[in-house]
Amino acid sequence: MTLSLLRLETVRMLRDPKYLALAVAAPIGFYLLFATLFGGGPTPPGELPGTIEIMVAMAAYGAIWAVLSTTGPRIAEERQTEWLQQLRSMPISAGTVLGSKVVASVLTALPAIVLVCLTAALAKGVTLTAGQWIALVIALWLGSTTFAALGIAIGFLVGSDVAYPLSYGLYMAMSALGGLWVPPAILPTGLSDVALWMPTYRLATLGWEIAGGKLPDLTSIAILVAWTAGLAGVAFLAYRRPRIRRHRIRRPRASQTPVVVVPAPDRLAR
Repeated sequence: MTLSLLRLETVRMLRDPKYLALAVAAPIGFYLLFATLFGGGPTPPGELPGTIEIMVAMAAYGAIWAVLSTTGPRIAEERQTEWLQQLRSMPISAGTVLGSKVVASVLTALPAIVLVCLTAALAKGVTLTAGQWIALVIALWLGSTTFAALGIAIGFLVGSDVAYPLSYGLYMAMSALGGLWVPPAILPTGLSDVALWMPTYRLATLGWEIAGGKLPDLTSIAILVAWTAGLAGVAFLAYRRPRIRRHRIRRPRASQTPVVVVPAPDRLAR
């Protein structure tokens, strides 16, 4: 039952036109555009070539939206159509249902990452060692789990009419602040400081370090883990919210007004 549910969730997500357009096609198109405009200049010492730096940023960009779009809006829609209630009536635990959604959403990030990297290698001649390619894909793939927790929280907190624009707005804001569109170094001082704490920046940093032949920074890993734990806690509370509300509903208290019992009058003796 678990494998069948996981397969069902994955196939449904991969067939979504919005996923294919925004999580796969858009990052590839943006990569080709930005790498052509900004990736051909000389590389300063100690920095990555523009084609590689943009590749990592766009791979992370696609992976984040793949995970976020297949959790938040979809869960909110399934709540509205009562699909989740139907699943709960089956012999499947709630943990299995949510776990299948998380695994399926993270699986959808893999095509976005791999196809951007493949485009960079074929169209722009990006070359890395086999170990670097594998480590890069795995790091970006596992790091995208953070955004699955955010998507679950959104899906259980808001309705279907709000979930999609909220997810997309947060996605664009975090991408801009996290250095996926422009390097954090050129942002104003306040925003550049914020970027260092964004999960989007730390996810891309893992990829940049691996592509540069370095070991992943423990600070980036720690910040991503902290974000994942915090968002997972919010997601759990959002999921439990309906049950908490039901427990708080109390039955109407009995009236405290004393009831006066009037005995029936005795039958008068004739």
